Amino acid sequence: MKGSCNTLFITDKEMDMTKNIIGVFGPGNVSDADEEWQAAFSVGQQLAERGYVVLTGGLGGIMTAASKGAREAEGITVGILPGTRKSGPANEYVDIHIYTGMGEARNAVNVKSCGAAIAIGGGYGTLSEIALALKCGCPIILLKSWSITPHGAMEPPGLLIAQTPEEAVGMAVLAAEKGGF
Repeated sequence: MKGSCNTLFITDKEMDMTKNIIGVFGPGNVSDADEEWQAAFSVGQQLAERGYVVLTGGLGGIMTAASKGAREAEGITVGILPGTRKSGPANEYVDIHIYTGMGEARNAVNVKSCGAAIAIGGGYGTLSEIALALKCGCPIILLKSWSITPHGAMEPPGLLIAQTPEEAVGMAVLAAEKGGF
């Protein structure tokens, strides 16, 4: 991609960018001492090493961990922020800040902007992103996250469950390359 200031030029080869973007969703209230934070850091790092753009909600916790991991691997990070420029900055590891002014409704933008996503941890915002991903057909991989089974169903619908960051990344990359469920 070539660009200057606020102008972005995309070539024909780069038009379907969503398959090159993998989201990492999770709560903002975990610290680097937490197992989920370490998993998100590893996921961000591995995605960047494979050439994927890492998309998060741009704030703290899991979002910071994934962004930091990607940045340390010299990847590109995007933060879809709930507020405006006046309401607060993204975490320091976000390269591209997208201020929506939408609050939690920005979770729909997160889901619609990636070719696949990995949910780590279990906040309610994360649960909404999981539900939106299922509704929209965005492949969602759960890593140390929610256990979901609809009433009357024997199995979770379309959920992919990983046991390790490596497995989650492999599943997300495969799903993004296939273009969905």
